[in-house]
Amino acid sequence: MSTAEKPPFYSTYSPNIPEILWKNKLTIAITTYQAGKVIFISANSENGLIQLPRDFKKAMGMAYHNGKMAIATREEVVVLKNTPSLAKGYPKMPNTYSGLFMPRALYFTGEVDIHDMAWGQDGLWGVNTRFSCLSLINDEYSFEPKWQPKFISDLVPEDRCHLNGMAMKNGSPEYVTALGSSDSALGWWPNKTTGGVLIHVPSGEIITSGLAMPHSPRIEGTKLFVLLSATGELISVDQQTGKYDVVTKIPGFVRGMARYGNLLFIGLSKMRKTSATFKDLPIAQESVFPGVVVVDANTGKIVGHIKYENSLEEIYDIKVISNMARPGILGVNTDDHRNGLSLPNQGFWAIPQEEGENPTAE
Repeated sequence: MSTAEKPPFYSTYSPNIPEILWKNKLTIAITTYQAGKVIFISANSENGLIQLPRDFKKAMGMAYHNGKMAIATREEVVVLKNTPSLAKGYPKMPNTYSGLFMPRALYFTGEVDIHDMAWGQDGLWGVNTRFSCLSLINDEYSFEPKWQPKFISDLVPEDRCHLNGMAMKNGSPEYVTALGSSDSALGWWPNKTTGGVLIHVPSGEIITSGLAMPHSPRIEGTKLFVLLSATGELISVDQQTGKYDVVTKIPGFVRGMARYGNLLFIGLSKMRKTSATFKDLPIAQESVFPGVVVVDANTGKIVGHIKYENSLEEIYDIKVISNMARPGILGVNTDDHRNGLSLPNQGFWAIPQEEGENPTAE
């Protein structure tokens, strides 16, 4: 099959990926800002995958907790809730989905370039890259600044250090990553491949520096994992000393990571040769495909992959949705979600009326 004949978001994958998802009732969710999509990847058998792409403009960070999902877009944060009572009767695909994520709230943040997000004890946290701070996303303000690195002197929209990643612990931000420690507009840019830092949020101290474009810090059990995007490395950081070991090296720009059991699902982007950000990176010559790689966290071995052959080049975030073999998701760019009416214990699909049609009107 030639590239022209392949359907959008055509992918190939190692044979064990459908088996992993099918047996464990898992779905992978990925965001791609380049294609403006959130894509759910599920297994339709032990041997095959099925995808569900939805439009979300410049989709970046995701948060997922207890059936709720938040998606950072270009100017907004969309909050969705899994609504099982509406899944079975979804008019366009009845008796298909094991769950259905429906839009339930929209926060108008403005274009602040939110990267990683997570729910915590205080609400929905977002890494506000443009203002170099951690913010709470709520209905009070465009964003509520709550923390900034010690080296950032002013809250201004200048992307001074390219703050990007966030690791949570006990419901609060514990670590963040940034591509530099500059206090000037875009000051991280000249040393973007070697100036990265890992910061301990409660103390404000930089515990590791000189990192190659760090992203996606994640505390998993007793371990702190970080992705070094410019070199394609997954590292494990000693939280006491800041020293790190390379767990494995992956042939591409790594960004976005989620864990299930001993498996780490890691997003992989293909370097665009015309990109001022990517073309000179150490990993640029080794980058072979965009998609997802699965790494055994105990051994560091790559045990599976999903490879995209068209439509998608860059992945930002990835989440693993457990106990949902094939959930659906509705975006906000069509009217489909407006017809789904959910109550605490039941749901209804309304029958759309033509504009101006109201049989009860006098």
